[in-house]
Amino acid sequence: MTSPLRIGVAGLGTVGVGVLQILEGHAGLLADRAGRPLVAAAVSARERNRDRGVDLSAVRWYDDPTAMAADPEIDVVVEAIGGSDGVARAVCEQAIASGKSVVTANKALLALHGEGLARAAEAKGVSLAYEAAVAGGIPIIKGLRDGLAANRVSTVFGILNGTCNYILTEMRDSGREFGEVLADAQRLGYAEADPSFDVDGVDAAHKLTLLAGLAFNGLADFDTLHVEGIRHVSALDIAFADELGYRIKLLGIAHRLAEGVELRVHPCMVPAGAPIAMVEGVFNAVVAKGDFVGEVMMVGPGAGRGPTASAIVADLVDLARGFAAPTLGTPARGLERLVPVPMDRRRGAYYVRLMVVDRPGVIADVTRLLRDEDISMESFLQHGRAPGDAVPVVMTTHETAEAAMRRALEAIGALDAVLEPPRMIRIETLAA
Repeated sequence: MTSPLRIGVAGLGTVGVGVLQILEGHAGLLADRAGRPLVAAAVSARERNRDRGVDLSAVRWYDDPTAMAADPEIDVVVEAIGGSDGVARAVCEQAIASGKSVVTANKALLALHGEGLARAAEAKGVSLAYEAAVAGGIPIIKGLRDGLAANRVSTVFGILNGTCNYILTEMRDSGREFGEVLADAQRLGYAEADPSFDVDGVDAAHKLTLLAGLAFNGLADFDTLHVEGIRHVSALDIAFADELGYRIKLLGIAHRLAEGVELRVHPCMVPAGAPIAMVEGVFNAVVAKGDFVGEVMMVGPGAGRGPTASAIVADLVDLARGFAAPTLGTPARGLERLVPVPMDRRRGAYYVRLMVVDRPGVIADVTRLLRDEDISMESFLQHGRAPGDAVPVVMTTHETAEAAMRRALEAIGALDAVLEPPRMIRIETLAA
């Protein structure tokens, strides 16, 4: 009988336990598909006696996960600890140094240290697999690396954070404000107690770093990304977006241009009829555009025990079969750094909302400042009149440069009739 693939699981939280459940519950199916058994041989976690709902009686227990990573009786290590440094990084480095492949869902670790880990894995002749690190159960890593290998990819973008997509969906459906919906998301387990990584766009930016590197055969530096979250999106903006025929989504966008690559994460208005506008709740979606295949879209659950563990076990099946691909699509030693295009050079249309004193001449002042930057309005909305009081005024622009838009908004915000900083959301037509 073919020898089993012996697996060590570092971290027995939601994802680690999910991996053990699949290995146990689908043992026969996995053996058939991999051509050999997949066996959990060792585990490591902080609390040994906690009931996790899985049988651990037949596995070796390690209090120190780095010691487990060096165990010669283990073939591959699943890193399910999390965090961009510390123990998670040490476990991966130790496993690779010990000649073991690593499977991880740790997008923060890979976004910040993926190049070094990839080089180390290649030098040792082992694999670093991370299908679960981007979009949970959606097989987008294999999709970009393998399925679209014949294509030159010009753009990859998507909804990369289910927490933000849930919040924006609920705000639209209920008319409630961000803070109230966030609190609900935390109670339901869709958002962490500290939701900053999600709602401030950092989680999506980690994932976009990995997607951009694969899509464009280069090394994307996380620090070069433009990153904005959704805290400033109001129920009023969502209502106006609906009236204008748009929906607001937090998108990660990597777009190849002649002078480099745009790498940005921020709220976007997308046409309500676009396929990505219809992806709701906690679901993720990724769109890639190739020169021969055209536009490909993949949709599915982006987080949670089942989808993430499913993607990890899919990588384990590949390793059991003997399939190995370069971590970053092509050997890391031959990759060059992607040249980032500054955000100020982005060109597109914009949505702007102002809170202004309702009095004669205000809109004339606003349009004059837009004209000074060669920005033309496409549409204008103001509902009702309240002379002397504050009223919301909304406009959309034709295509213009980001730098010009920012200068205009700074000048508009300085008008005494404008009562709060202008709110701006970029309009994107990347989706057909």
